[in-house]
Amino acid sequence: MNNMDTAAPIRLLLIGATGAVGNQVLEQALADERISEVVTLTRQPQPARAKLDNHVVDFSSLPDNASWWQVDAVICTLGTTIKAAGSQTAFAAVDRDLPIHVAMLTRKAGATRYALNSSLGASLDGNFYLRTKAEAEAGIRALAFPAFTIVRPSLIDTVRTESRPGELIGIYIARALRALIPKRYRAVSPEKIAQALLEGVLREQSGEHIIESEQL
Repeated sequence: MNNMDTAAPIRLLLIGATGAVGNQVLEQALADERISEVVTLTRQPQPARAKLDNHVVDFSSLPDNASWWQVDAVICTLGTTIKAAGSQTAFAAVDRDLPIHVAMLTRKAGATRYALNSSLGASLDGNFYLRTKAEAEAGIRALAFPAFTIVRPSLIDTVRTESRPGELIGIYIARALRALIPKRYRAVSPEKIAQALLEGVLREQSGEHIIESEQL
């Protein structure tokens, strides 16, 4: 693998900044001296902070030539559920199509690094959810970023603002039985996932890196 020059602080685009993992990426990135600026695209405005460049956008009609695509690196933490999205088509639009579209526009504008929060078990041979995650990975891979990091966490250990009853029950069970659950399937904190994503775009090596849940 070839080394990548990370001596100069980088400009980072964060997609999904308001989610559990995305919020942790934001906090860590703003505190990291290796990041000069964090650009976020959100549906609602974020409070002003040093190093933060927030843009309120309509994700269904993103402009192709906006200045915010001109970054060194991208971290995507987008994720929803079929129930919240309303249909499989709407779910795929968020978890597959949008990450690929952002990758395409940033790669065209010169970005060289991309880190994607995917899922444990992502596979083209999996169920609809896991297949969609694998399709997102494949779509971004095809754009040939010099450095591409995929993080595949198990259940995310967080209590969300939106209702996800099944996930919440799973988290409580995972916490209670943590010592008995194989490491690969244990719930993972948003902080650890965020750290892996951030280090993925700051890593001094090129190529593809897949970080499985047991490595977090």
